[in-house]
Amino acid sequence: MTTKEKVFQSQFKEGAYPFYEDLRANDPIFKMSEVHNQTTWMVTRFKDVKELLKTPSFLKDFSKLYQNQDEGNVEQNIFSNMMLDLDPPDHSRLRKLVAPYFNPKTIARLEPRIDEIAKDLIHEMKEKQGPVDLIDEFAFPLPIIVISELLGVPPEDRHSFRKWSNSIVSASEGDHPQFSQDVKDFVSYLDELFERRRHDPKDDLISNLIQAEEEGEQLNHNELYSMVVLLIIAGHETTVNLIANTMYALMQHPSQFNQLKEDHSLIESAIEEGLRFYSPVDFSTARWVEDDRDFHGKTLKRGDVIFASLSSANRDEEKFEQANHFDLTRATNQHVAFGFGIHFCLGAPLARLEGKVAIQNLITSCPNLDLAPNTTPTWRKMFLLRGLEKLQVTL
Repeated sequence: MTTKEKVFQSQFKEGAYPFYEDLRANDPIFKMSEVHNQTTWMVTRFKDVKELLKTPSFLKDFSKLYQNQDEGNVEQNIFSNMMLDLDPPDHSRLRKLVAPYFNPKTIARLEPRIDEIAKDLIHEMKEKQGPVDLIDEFAFPLPIIVISELLGVPPEDRHSFRKWSNSIVSASEGDHPQFSQDVKDFVSYLDELFERRRHDPKDDLISNLIQAEEEGEQLNHNELYSMVVLLIIAGHETTVNLIANTMYALMQHPSQFNQLKEDHSLIESAIEEGLRFYSPVDFSTARWVEDDRDFHGKTLKRGDVIFASLSSANRDEEKFEQANHFDLTRATNQHVAFGFGIHFCLGAPLARLEGKVAIQNLITSCPNLDLAPNTTPTWRKMFLLRGLEKLQVTL
C-alpha cells in the first residue's frame, strides 16, 4: 500500500502525528506517490505550508493546465466551479460576493440564535437515557441548523444534507458507490429550491445569490450551484469536527478541562488550541504546479499535485513550543487550521463563534460530561478532514 493510499485509512489518522514529525525532520517535501509521471507531494513544515498557500504559481484551478476538458454535466460542474478551486480573478469575484455575509460583525449578530440552538440540543440530550453520541446529538445538528437558516433552507430538509454531504466529502477517500446518485439528488433538490426562491424570494443568502445570478454579472448558473454546495458542506462539516475534536481533546486532558470549567474566560483560547491540536482539516485541497520549479530541494514538474498538511504545520516544533501538548493557555497560537492567504477560510468567524457558544454551553450545562466508559473514539476514514466517527459521552 502506497503512502497516498494509507492516508485514507483510520489507522493512519491514529499515528499521523509521529509520522508528520519524522517528515518535518527528514523529508519535509514528501513524495506521496508517482503515477503516470505525475507526482503527488505533501508539505509538512509550518513555514513551507504558509509559502505554498500564498504562492500564486501553485494553482487551484487545474483547468489552466488542461484546457481541453469537456464541459461536463451539472453534477460535474458544481465541483469544477467551486470558489475553493479557483484562482483570481474568478476566486476574487465570487469571494467578494459572499464575504459580507461572513464578516465578524455580521456573524456576531447570530450569537443569540446559536446560543438558543445549543441550549435546545443540550436539553434534548439530557432527556435521553445512558451515554449519547455528542456528534449525532449536538456537534452535527448545531452547525447544520445555523448554516441552513443563513442560507434559507427549510428545516424539514436539513437531515438530507448529512447524507449528501457525507457522500460528497467521502468521495475523497476513493470509490463511493452512492456518490453519483447523491450528487444528482442534491442537484435536483437545489433545482426545486432555487425555483421556489425565484418566485418567492426571502431574506436569505440563497435568494440573494439567485438575484446575483439573474443579473448575470457576478455569478453564472453553474457557480450558483457550486457556491451553495460549498457553503452547505464547508459551513457545517468542518465545524462539526471543530466542536467534537476540541471536546475530545479536553476530555483527554482532564486538568485542562477542569481549568476551563473554573475559568470560562479561557474559552476562546481553548477553541484556538483545539483548532491547532486536532485540526478539523488535515490537508488543504489540492494545488497544481504551474511550471517546473525547485521547492526546498525537490524538483516539482508542471502538473504535479501538492497538498499542505495543516495538521503537521500546526504541530511543528519550530513554530510551537511543546507542540504535542494540549495547552488551552497557549499565549501565541498562530495556527493555520483555517488555511492562509487568499483562500483563508471565509467561514472562520462563524466556525469560531459556533465552537465558542457550543463548548461554553456544554461546560455550563454538563459540568460532569466525560467520555463514556469502555469507549475508544476512532477517526473517520477520510483524507482531507480529521473527524471522529462517534463521540460517546456521559452527561
